[in-house]
Amino acid sequence: MGASEEWSRRLGSGRSRCPYCGLVGDRALTLEHDVVLLEPDMAPLAHTVPAEHRWIELSDGRVTVYGVCPPDPFQRCRVEHRLACSEQPLPDLWPWLTALRDENARRAERLADPEPPEPPEQWPDAG
Repeated sequence: MGASEEWSRRLGSGRSRCPYCGLVGDRALTLEHDVVLLEPDMAPLAHTVPAEHRWIELSDGRVTVYGVCPPDPFQRCRVEHRLACSEQPLPDLWPWLTALRDENARRAERLADPEPPEPPEQWPDAG
């Protein structure tokens, strides 16, 4: 067994509970020897996941972010549990889309506001 396989066996792979929501996720060791909690039993097509959030499983059991754009249309990836955790705020995956959503919310709010009152027929004498 190689050093990275031993490291992975001792520290990385396995299952852990999310400290925020309590659900079980798949614990995986990254190439940098960090541990990441992945959503279990889920492997979406890589092109449906933003590049910096695609985790690919390597042959030695470790995972790495798969930032290839565009990815192979049949490539599957894993998703970090924090993106699916109901108890953690969703990161800003696409800043331009978040800005557009914010602007659309302001536009919708303006549309929902009642029309300003009609000016009076005769203006008051202001002096």
